[in-house]
Amino acid sequence: MAEDCIFCKIVAGELPAQIVDQDEHTVSFMDINPWTRGHALVIPRNHSRNLFDIGERDLAHVSAAAKRLALRMRERLGCDGVNLLNSSEPAAWQTVFHFHAHVIPRYEDDPLRLPGAPQQADEDELRAVAKELRG
Repeated sequence: MAEDCIFCKIVAGELPAQIVDQDEHTVSFMDINPWTRGHALVIPRNHSRNLFDIGERDLAHVSAAAKRLALRMRERLGCDGVNLLNSSEPAAWQTVFHFHAHVIPRYEDDPLRLPGAPQQADEDELRAVAKELRG
């Protein structure tokens, strides 16, 4: 547990949260600043800063819990879809530095939109980036 981490404090029961699911590896709770009705977070009980630091097993447990929660959202909230989002580091909008996955129920008439618009890629740039990633 990281002493200054609000999510670690939720796991420890030191801060309140509307918990909707938990198991020995994860805790899922309502986001206090929801983008849509039912927006929740899934976190590992073990502290990891973000995707760069989380262990493979904890990541697998969070993924399984997120799927379980998404299925429950579809069944009980009647959502039309789900966004699964993770932000790692401030450049990617991370504000709480304990790995977490946002499970965001989507409804056909909700106002949530992508923050940007996809653009046609330049073929030469795609090739160059792919080469860099392949090593």
